[in-house]
Amino acid sequence: MTILLLESLHPEAEAMLEAAGAVVRAEDPNAPRCDFGAVEAILTRGRGRISEALLLQCPRLKVIARAGVGLDNLDTKAAMRLGIPTVFAPGGNADTVAEHTMALILDLVRGITQQSRAVAAGRWEERARYKGNEIRGLTLGVLGFGNIGQRVAHFAHTFGMRVVVAARAGRTAPGPYEAVALESLLTRSDVITLHLPLTPDTHGILSASRFAAMKPGAFLVNTARGALIDAAALRTALADGRLGGFAADVLEIEPPQVDDPLLANERVVLTPHTASLTALTYRAMCTSTARNVCAILRDEAPDEQSLYRG
Repeated sequence: MTILLLESLHPEAEAMLEAAGAVVRAEDPNAPRCDFGAVEAILTRGRGRISEALLLQCPRLKVIARAGVGLDNLDTKAAMRLGIPTVFAPGGNADTVAEHTMALILDLVRGITQQSRAVAAGRWEERARYKGNEIRGLTLGVLGFGNIGQRVAHFAHTFGMRVVVAARAGRTAPGPYEAVALESLLTRSDVITLHLPLTPDTHGILSASRFAAMKPGAFLVNTARGALIDAAALRTALADGRLGGFAADVLEIEPPQVDDPLLANERVVLTPHTASLTALTYRAMCTSTARNVCAILRDEAPDEQSLYRG
């Protein structure tokens, strides 16, 4: 039995897989050439792609898996058509990504990174021009109300923010949150945070027209997928002052080009796709995914919630 790893996992997860079969690491240039005819499981994280072409090379394949939440780097439709189950870790990173989101919101609104850069550059006197604010009393607009979006809403409400959630007509939001149309959310929100999956319908959902509809000076945070935002429209909105600031853990092109204007903009805070890489969450997502893959390889039932249903 061969298990193909497209990216490294937590050592405990890799040990589980090594106990189940021969592990071949695609990223290891010294690994022996993979015998695709013997591959029974393929695992990845966020970058290695499991395509239909790869699936078709593996006639004995029993399971594919992502040690994470989003599945846009897996061809789940092809896997379902071929009868191959997909394992992932839904909800596994909700708390840590929500924490990271709140950190970025606080950073933008209070200008923490901007102040830190000024001090490091010897510009202590910039405190006289400080224009930071508190998030208490501001309105947070949440696009995408799954596990992560709900946790962000909870944290934000605890901080004293008003929370509005983008929803279709007739839908309601739980608890103290208000469900509104996307257009209303754009005009009302002081801060907008993205937690949508990347699909053909959500690709570029924040377009030039939607940036134009935003409340002047609003802040935008993205810890979901970079391609949710029209890249050119984002840079224009920052350049013309429509956006008060932008913070993200994800970009459409990772890493960014060295001449990307986002890198030089003082009102931009970027982290390198690390929101879910805390020690606790990384270990949990990797080990739970490996455990469920091993269960399928042993012809045992995995955790029900770990199976993608389409």
